[in-house]
Amino acid sequence: MEVLVMAGQLLLGLSILVGLHELGHLLAAKAFGMRVEQYFIGFPPKVWSIKRGETEYGVGAIPLGGFVKISGMIDESLDTSHTHTEPQPYEFRAKPAWQRLIVMLGGIIVNVIVGILIFVVLSYKNGHTYLAAKDAKYGIVAYDLAKSIGLQTGDKIVKVNGKPINNFEEALDVSNVFLGTNSSYTVERNGQLIDIDIPDDFVDKLVDKKKALQFIEPIQPFKVGTIASGMPASKAGLKEGDFITAVNGQPTQFYHQFQQVIKANPGKMVTLSVQRNGQPLTLKSGVTPEGLIGIGVEPLLPLTKEEYTFGEALSVGTERAFQVVFDNIKGFGKIFRGEVSASKALSGPIGIAQNLFGGIWDWNRFWAVTGLLSMALAFMNALPIPALDGGHATILSYEIISGRKPSDRFLEAAQRVGMVILLSLMAFAIFNDVFKAVF
Repeated sequence: MEVLVMAGQLLLGLSILVGLHELGHLLAAKAFGMRVEQYFIGFPPKVWSIKRGETEYGVGAIPLGGFVKISGMIDESLDTSHTHTEPQPYEFRAKPAWQRLIVMLGGIIVNVIVGILIFVVLSYKNGHTYLAAKDAKYGIVAYDLAKSIGLQTGDKIVKVNGKPINNFEEALDVSNVFLGTNSSYTVERNGQLIDIDIPDDFVDKLVDKKKALQFIEPIQPFKVGTIASGMPASKAGLKEGDFITAVNGQPTQFYHQFQQVIKANPGKMVTLSVQRNGQPLTLKSGVTPEGLIGIGVEPLLPLTKEEYTFGEALSVGTERAFQVVFDNIKGFGKIFRGEVSASKALSGPIGIAQNLFGGIWDWNRFWAVTGLLSMALAFMNALPIPALDGGHATILSYEIISGRKPSDRFLEAAQRVGMVILLSLMAFAIFNDVFKAVF
């Protein structure tokens, strides 16, 4: 079921974004009097279509993309039949370069607008709920990856890159901490302030599925939340709201302590010391071979919620949307400098479904990921690679500046090269997803 949920979210999200992206091209083309022959979500073979006026609207069987076919344009179809005839007034090639440029940028512009709108609406609707730095009063749990750079469990992170933090999220900010250079934490340890440098290539370990299972998290007191039916906790008599104070005599005031003891006893019976309505209880519970007893957890550190007016949400949402673009730029910089392995950092559709959408359908998460993908799609399409919108825009910009139009033979060759590049990248991303999933 989780696989179906992941696939469903991915296909719905991409269909929305691709449909709107191609709609941007279509509307711009029609606005300048260009004939649009086809508008398809998905690639051939054709599943369904209907013709309205001069345009055939349809759905293709391969859902990971879409296209708009504009008369007189050399596009991914590599149709060059029109190059042997005189340009017609309704053709793409007959229009001024500035109009053609706007048509090629139409999809990117729509994706940027959609991404901003999604982040603005989510910011206005949900506000921002976070753990204030002052409320993470017990410090952090440092897992192996954190210990490798010198962090310790119990450290309190007070500064990131020399600046005091107001909420715990700032300690995990991808852009400022992991995609930057010369990043550092300042932690309070045993009453002293200590600087912990973060290696510039540390993000390479964070994106490694095998190593980056956990990094840091706040030390969290807890009580029992929901209890899974048929699991050991249910059979043992645990109830929602119970406090588990010890397991096998080992104190478990904090959730990471509880996890450590339970995971150390797979397939065994453990003794739970429980407080229920102020009364002590002792219960016996089994542990599954996976190291679970089947409880949900209710964290007890207080959270701060910040509400936004629409004006504030407009500012915050726009900033969050463009942060996606800035993070992509920084990420590519890390790859080009060799600080991050492309095989670890790049994901195809399988990786996106697994790592971003997940196996539970949550509309807030769905729209947040869709907004992120909309901005990422705009960024990727803006790259000056032939066959992408950015490649077309680069050639058209040259034409506008120089006053010389490239030959049809050059445009066809550039399109072929671009298609080879894109298909190679897609094949690499899909193979990489499969490899990471298997190994």
